[in-house]
Amino acid sequence: MSETNTIPQENKMGVMPINRLLITMSLPMVVSMLIQALYNIVDSAFVAQISEDALTAVSLAFPIQNLMIAVASGTSVGVNALLSRSLGSKEYDKVNLSATNGIFLALVSYIVFAVLGFFFSDFFFRTQTSDPTIIQYGTDYLVICTTLSIGVFFQIMLERLLLSTGKTIFVMITQGTGAIINLIFDPILIFGYLGLPAMGVKGAALATVFGQIVAAALGIFFNHHFNHEVSLSFRKFRPHGRTIRTIYGVGLPSIIMMSVGSVMTYGMNQILLMFPSTAVSVFGVYFKLQSFIFMPVFGLNNGMVPIVAYNFGARKPQRMVHTIRLSILYAFILMCIGLVIFECFPGQLLGIFNASEYMLSIGEPALRIIAIHFPVAAFCIIVGSVFQALGNGIYSLIVSLCRQLCVLLPVAYFLAITFGLNAVWFAFLAAEVVSLLLSAFFFLRIYRTKIQPLYKANDESKE
Repeated sequence: MSETNTIPQENKMGVMPINRLLITMSLPMVVSMLIQALYNIVDSAFVAQISEDALTAVSLAFPIQNLMIAVASGTSVGVNALLSRSLGSKEYDKVNLSATNGIFLALVSYIVFAVLGFFFSDFFFRTQTSDPTIIQYGTDYLVICTTLSIGVFFQIMLERLLLSTGKTIFVMITQGTGAIINLIFDPILIFGYLGLPAMGVKGAALATVFGQIVAAALGIFFNHHFNHEVSLSFRKFRPHGRTIRTIYGVGLPSIIMMSVGSVMTYGMNQILLMFPSTAVSVFGVYFKLQSFIFMPVFGLNNGMVPIVAYNFGARKPQRMVHTIRLSILYAFILMCIGLVIFECFPGQLLGIFNASEYMLSIGEPALRIIAIHFPVAAFCIIVGSVFQALGNGIYSLIVSLCRQLCVLLPVAYFLAITFGLNAVWFAFLAAEVVSLLLSAFFFLRIYRTKIQPLYKANDESKE
């Protein structure tokens, strides 16, 4: 066999035209994220048919669900960045170490949350409300979502392995299938169709975890049969300390950053509980609705990160910068579309959740005010992922901490006690402006220290 036949072919992330590559990598993810967002909305819409207390309970459970996703996604971000850089620099032994240790970390994370969820779900809800109905609904829902959460941890990790090598179409299939299964089984299990008993919020939780488990199973199948750049072999497997440290070096700031979102949501719920509990339901509904706008941007991010990481490893700064510019532009367009929808149709959006007249009176101004920050967030989201792709996740962490804890919660509390409920929502805009300034500062810094030197190195190599 000739030597040329033994050299792996250049991955498309290093050679395909950037606009085509970004669309190819991102479009399947954007579609799957839209399906995911749609299922989030429909899931809560079905729960809202039970009662407003049930919707409030699911909203109060969101911080823990978000925390699980934070740990799963943050760990997989570390795996994705290390694996993509290793592919770009042709270090194939590190590619497989990243993948197998990532799967191991997903399993450990699941075990931790299963134990915590089983023993402490009731306590978590009692720290937020004394309403026995909401506590019961919430505990029933959260125990199932945590003890059977193996699907979400494995699904996210396995999808990241596919993303790292550019196999985005399979990610669209796994996410889409999981979401569709959830949508099908939600009404069947919640209301008791096809001869099954009506399980209420327990049915909603079971439909969610069932969809995640099926998606994870598909992830295993696709990685085994189609992701030939990654070898998942656990024969004589032992955790590799250096690889795990590298994964968490990038992923831990992302975990903390996303976990801050859970703290923020918990804190906002406490502020909103100063008013009637309907305010919490409105906030929960907002999070479901905004996911329909933000999820496509996150899908764009998922397509962008491996491109930036790969070309950083391959020392191709022009491709990196072009990718970042196009990503910001596309994210801005998506966010502007979201702004128009929220400004023009808030009543119709809330109507999806069986909103009462009182809920509409609170929710319509809330959606219009919060949506003002959408276009500003476009730049911050893309640049934050660039930091992670280049191994500077600490910058994303600093921005997130300042935005959500140092600005959003204090400003929201001040506005709540000073001007009332409608003023609380302006805290989102204030926090996003601070995020924009910090993100721009850190991006200029990382450009000068990591991207610009690559241009100089390439110029010198040509001389």
